[in-house]
Amino acid sequence: MTILSASELTKYYGAELIFDGLAFQVAKGDKIALVGPNGIGKSTLLKIIAGKEEPTEGSIQRVRGLRIAYQAQEARFSPGSTLIAEARAAFAHLRAIEERMRELEPLIADTSDPRWEEHLAHYGELQSRYEHAGGYEVEHRIERTLHGLGFHPEQYEQPLEQFSGGQRTRAALAIALLSDPDVLLLDEPTNHLDLEALEWLEGFLTSWDGTLITVSHDRYFLDRVTTRTWDLSRRQIEDYRASYSRFLELKAERLERQRKEYEAQQEWIAKTEEFIRRYKAGQRSREARGRQTRLNRILAGEDHHIKLIDRPEEQRRLKIDLETDLRAGEVVLSIESLAVGYRLPGGEERRLLQLAELEIRRGERVALLGPNGSGKTTLLRTILGQIRPLSGELEWGANVVPAYYAQGHEGLRPEATILDEALRVSPHIGETRARSFLGRLLFSGDDVFKRIADLSGGERSRVALAQLMLQGGNFLILDEPTNHLDLPSREALELVLSEFNGTLLFVSHDRYFIDALADKLWIVEEGGVTEHPGNYSTYAALLAARRAAEEQAKAAARIQRNSTQQPAADHTTREQRKRLQQIEREVEQLEVRLAELKAALEAASASLDGQRVGELGQEYTVIEARLHDCYEEWARVAESLNAYS
Repeated sequence: MTILSASELTKYYGAELIFDGLAFQVAKGDKIALVGPNGIGKSTLLKIIAGKEEPTEGSIQRVRGLRIAYQAQEARFSPGSTLIAEARAAFAHLRAIEERMRELEPLIADTSDPRWEEHLAHYGELQSRYEHAGGYEVEHRIERTLHGLGFHPEQYEQPLEQFSGGQRTRAALAIALLSDPDVLLLDEPTNHLDLEALEWLEGFLTSWDGTLITVSHDRYFLDRVTTRTWDLSRRQIEDYRASYSRFLELKAERLERQRKEYEAQQEWIAKTEEFIRRYKAGQRSREARGRQTRLNRILAGEDHHIKLIDRPEEQRRLKIDLETDLRAGEVVLSIESLAVGYRLPGGEERRLLQLAELEIRRGERVALLGPNGSGKTTLLRTILGQIRPLSGELEWGANVVPAYYAQGHEGLRPEATILDEALRVSPHIGETRARSFLGRLLFSGDDVFKRIADLSGGERSRVALAQLMLQGGNFLILDEPTNHLDLPSREALELVLSEFNGTLLFVSHDRYFIDALADKLWIVEEGGVTEHPGNYSTYAALLAARRAAEEQAKAAARIQRNSTQQPAADHTTREQRKRLQQIEREVEQLEVRLAELKAALEAASASLDGQRVGELGQEYTVIEARLHDCYEEWARVAESLNAYS
């Protein structure tokens, strides 16, 4: 069933054409990845679908009553608003149903109202919608979603203006998920999520039965969540009924076919032009003129039998070179009993990490993983000497030259130009060579004179990569190097780093990137760092096996305890079982009463006894709410009893 469609969708910003004549259809339950280079108009298209912007031409058609939730890259909230207040506000549609039901209760009690039957039917419809939409589970859903995205209860009442940018983005994502829309539009939802929150979000979206359109540079996320890919390029959309990885294969095949068809047509055009040139004045001039006429029609797009084939797109790609001639010693970095953290004013220490013995050897590729705020960036800056360790030792190997990529691009001067920043790192290359060099990072012409403060996140990332290349280090220390890079740029960086002949230590949440590069992981957990061989997939498989083994061990232990401790049971267990029996009896009584009320309501409706319908309806609502509470209490007690046993 089509729930949303577009026809002839065109968007200009001033004189700049963003896209032209887009047409598409979205069916209920579609999970769509919207991909394309940075600046191509992906966010603009999401805003138009959401109704946040209007197209210059064309239109969006939405089925009646369609609810759309949109999460932008930059989150904005009302001053003073708290996380819990915004989360509850996401259920405004349920609150509205509650209020309308309360308004209808006195109306259905008055059988003299000429619209009484209409009110009665409306009340029943609202009650059904409220229950179906999970009206009795609002607080539980809020808690589950906020916890899944990494929020703690002590943050619930905290004003959102006190949150970091990343926390506000996660809050906006939580609110979009809680609003339970028909269509969910997510613009870079994986930004600022650690691995645990990423996996929670993927699990949620995979099991969610709504419709999703998302922009993301996280290839792992796209492959797990989406089943359809929109490729926005050359101001048009190509629709692929495939996941992202399969889309790449299909697109490559399509472009190769187009390239061969284009070359064959160009060869035919060249031969035709040669024939015309050779015979236009000879005995075959009539035939030459005929061919000229046909060729002109083809080139003008007026021939309905032969279509002029466009030259296949050749997207500009980063040309990165990080090779080094510097050979470090066998051991690049060794750490022993290193305490990482800050010294606060007054001398108080805030310890984030305590490392035992770790080392990085020449040629190794180490990925540093851990939750947001666990101290990963602080550890990198401590290794670089930007922050003094609280205690312990850190020793560099022989002939090691580090080069650092900072996550927030702190090393870039806002008022400097792109060219200034390149020359600051490597003044000896001169302006001409610097401009040529920056062209490999897609900064051409007068682009090099743009101020850093005026650049997008992706452009600043490319400037930081330019500086990294110019530093010429043999030990690259990279803090989230793929942030703000589009997918082709990520893939280009990934390829270059995989061929880098030096040593890598990097932080990343991009699991494809980690899998492609890492041969060893440093995992931040419980205030320390543990080492694991292999990449992310190896580690994830190990964790899954451990969890399964732990569950089996717990089950075996429960069986063993039950067999050795029967028939004795402690007081707590006996009380819990007693309470379960009490709840079960109450549930049985409530279910019987609900059945009685339902029959009575049907009889009262048939006899047009409005007052009786109103009284029974109120009691029905009370009994239904109590039954829901009993179900929840039964689940809590049963879970506690299982855990105790």
